[in-house]
Amino acid sequence: MSSEPAKLNLLMCGTGEYTTGWVGTGASKSDKKIGVVGLTLFDLRRRGKVDKLGMVGVNGGKFPAIRQHLADNIGKVYKDMDLSFDEYPEQGKVDPEAYKTAIDKMSPGEAVIIFTPDSTHYPIALYAIERGLHVLVTKPATQLLSHHNDLIAAAKKHNVVCFVEHHKRFDPVYSDAKARAATLGEFNFFSAWMSQPKSQLETFRAWAGKDSDISYYLSSHHIDICCWFLQDIAVPTRVVASAATGIATSEPYNCVPQTEDTITLMVDWQSIKSPKHKGTGVYTASWTAPLKAGVHSAQHWYYMGEKGDINVDQARRGYDVTVDETGKAWYNPFYMKYSPSETGHFDGQRGYGYISIEKFIDAARSVNAGLSKPSDYDAHGLPTIANTVLTTAILNAGRISLDEKRPVGIRKDGDTWVLE
Repeated sequence: MSSEPAKLNLLMCGTGEYTTGWVGTGASKSDKKIGVVGLTLFDLRRRGKVDKLGMVGVNGGKFPAIRQHLADNIGKVYKDMDLSFDEYPEQGKVDPEAYKTAIDKMSPGEAVIIFTPDSTHYPIALYAIERGLHVLVTKPATQLLSHHNDLIAAAKKHNVVCFVEHHKRFDPVYSDAKARAATLGEFNFFSAWMSQPKSQLETFRAWAGKDSDISYYLSSHHIDICCWFLQDIAVPTRVVASAATGIATSEPYNCVPQTEDTITLMVDWQSIKSPKHKGTGVYTASWTAPLKAGVHSAQHWYYMGEKGDINVDQARRGYDVTVDETGKAWYNPFYMKYSPSETGHFDGQRGYGYISIEKFIDAARSVNAGLSKPSDYDAHGLPTIANTVLTTAILNAGRISLDEKRPVGIRKDGDTWVLE
């Protein structure tokens, strides 16, 4: 057994904003203009942790533009970046199941990173896990609790690492707050707000309201943070959802009729140790926030425990920049740092968007080298598929509550969480 685990070969599923920064019409106008996943993996290859890379989408015709975008915005900006990757489907082909072709060429112990529309996470992740591949899937892991439970069982059976890319757990403020929340006694109240500007409805028009909603897409961040804080403190028992509508479905966005603008989930939490202590969580997400608010994601939350409270505003970090043409903007350099180092290399290794991916790669390499077991990571408070099940339970319950206009219960049946 060598002291240094072998390099990892990876397949990126999804070629859009989060992977490459390319959104079909050009570079994304968000804070991810050159993406996160591809850039991180190219740098991890430079650092000797990653070897061969592949990228799979639905439309092979996009790859020439994507390669040009990466060459211009990564290759010409940072030193020593090898941007090579295999592409699926090949140019000129459109194939929604190209991920199967790509995965079938891989060997057990290699890894797949999934950044695709929410409704596709489950089939791709299951297909990869059943072939012995380690999986990192973006949030929400799945839309149905039953599917999440399937992935927990499959990852265990095939002895692979399966993480959910809940990068907010690696935000230095959030991870510090978790340690402080643990000292505040019983849980009482949590309130979270997260929004993105209406322009996102143009980016996501292809699937907004059809394949997923704003609660799955955005509230998954803060619901996971709350579940992480309350691990071993309290469990969710009941969810009631409410939605605001009318903006996304009107001009100029014209999303499908069932698209909600803003969704709020109210969740009852029951203390694990004290029968008399109950708490309330309120989680709101919107993609109809104002266009020129100066932040891409407005995000804040408030936690109150028995012995104190915590208040976090992650949109405005005391760092703002004003430019004549565009006005004032608040930046978040803790997520991804895009400016090069003094030697001209990529310098974003301390960003929590990067760390989230690197932790998964380190875990997969460690398991491949026989230095650890996938189940070890469940005990580390990392966002493994097993550790994130209550996030999916709450999101799924919220969707049912909206569709069926009723409260939805969450309970444990043996070792498995179920909805009622």
